Amino acid sequence: MSLSEIKSELEAMTVPEKLRLMESLWTDLSRHEENLKSPAWHEQLLRDREARVKSGEERFMDWEAAKQQLRDRFK
Repeated sequence: MSLSEIKSELEAMTVPEKLRLMESLWTDLSRHEENLKSPAWHEQLLRDREARVKSGEERFMDWEAAKQQLRDRFK
């Protein structure tokens, strides 16, 4: 299947179908984590965020609370 055919199929899919597909893709990719290399910018981003958490500039949020906040924001 070509990339253009895949894109065409994606346009016809519902959001729930796309989310299930994303989960399937991630599961497949995760089976071979050794082949997944994070880009250098990602490590720096994580270090910057960790520093902001340590300094009190940012804080963690409970995952359930975060999901509810997103649901409320995008109603």
